[in-house]
Amino acid sequence: MKVAIVHDWLTGMGGAEKVVIDLHKIFPNAPIYTSVVNYEKIDPIFKEMDIRTTFIQKLPFSKKKYNRYLPLFPIAFESLDLSEYDLILSSTTSIGAKGVLRNSSSIHICYCNTPPRYTWDFYHEYLASAGRMQRIAIPILMHYLRTYDQLSSNRVDYYIANSTNVKERISKIYNKSSTVIHPPVDVEYYQPETVTDDTDDYYIIVSRLVSYKRVDLAIEACNKLNKNLIVIGHGEEFEKLKQLSGPTITLLGYQTDEQIKVYMQKSKAFLFPGFEDFGIAPVEAQACGKPVIAYGKGGALDTVLPEKTGVLFNEQTVDALCEAIQKFETMKFSSQEIRQHAENFSQKNFSQKILEFIESSMEINRTML
Repeated sequence: MKVAIVHDWLTGMGGAEKVVIDLHKIFPNAPIYTSVVNYEKIDPIFKEMDIRTTFIQKLPFSKKKYNRYLPLFPIAFESLDLSEYDLILSSTTSIGAKGVLRNSSSIHICYCNTPPRYTWDFYHEYLASAGRMQRIAIPILMHYLRTYDQLSSNRVDYYIANSTNVKERISKIYNKSSTVIHPPVDVEYYQPETVTDDTDDYYIIVSRLVSYKRVDLAIEACNKLNKNLIVIGHGEEFEKLKQLSGPTITLLGYQTDEQIKVYMQKSKAFLFPGFEDFGIAPVEAQACGKPVIAYGKGGALDTVLPEKTGVLFNEQTVDALCEAIQKFETMKFSSQEIRQHAENFSQKNFSQKILEFIESSMEINRTML
């Protein structure tokens, strides 16, 4: 069986790129097709893979400004010749990868991290914050991208959703059914501390510092409660969040995986105030035996067990997060129980479920012929 893996772009490391790495571990001979790759910003392991790009790779500033070429993505991905492959595995958060063309005998399985939020959920927010000229262009562009996104959704034979929340969004936006297989988490790397098993007096966030992650809520809550908070990550909101931070808040910026693991192991709990489709970092914290205080929507409903592995709060406000932190501090959690829950999201389980899904899909396909 000849297999191809298709991904929207490889220009930075996030949960979607970690999924691609694990898909490649399952099919190590599969080439990876993508719009553009920037090896300086992704895991060095990608240099060992057969990565094939579209013509967008050769366009000016494409490695950093790839999103400016979104109108060209339909043409770019349709130009990829995948006719020789029996199985196409696409991994997508945008309009690109699932739109590839293939022959009628092949099977296309899409691992959907999310239908693109910039065309559906966040459209009016983008429009409201745009300049005068952009307000003219954005409605035309987004209508075109939504139309193509809807069209290309029909080129997929079987969908895998990375969470229950994404499963619901696939159903609402594409009118397609899907099976939930959670993304892989390296629970072998993220382990509870075994030397001293001490806990320091601080909460922790590991996140890209962008507005929808709502790191500001965590900072304001810890300011109000006079609680120590360590924020790891970088992004466009770094300076804004720094100005918002009181004396108990520490912004560390970028840290290595090893440093992140140590900070997680020593923390009291992981704060997760954003609305995410899944969220790998909270599972990494739980793999370290640490509870999570999370906004009770989206992926957190799949990864955090209320009262057992963490605390959920129902309103995305400072007061609601403060109440959740205060509630947490009256409770006791079992590090071992939290760790056992995190093991359900292991890379081994992910690989097994993916292979079972592929086998089942191909069997269904054979019976239909």
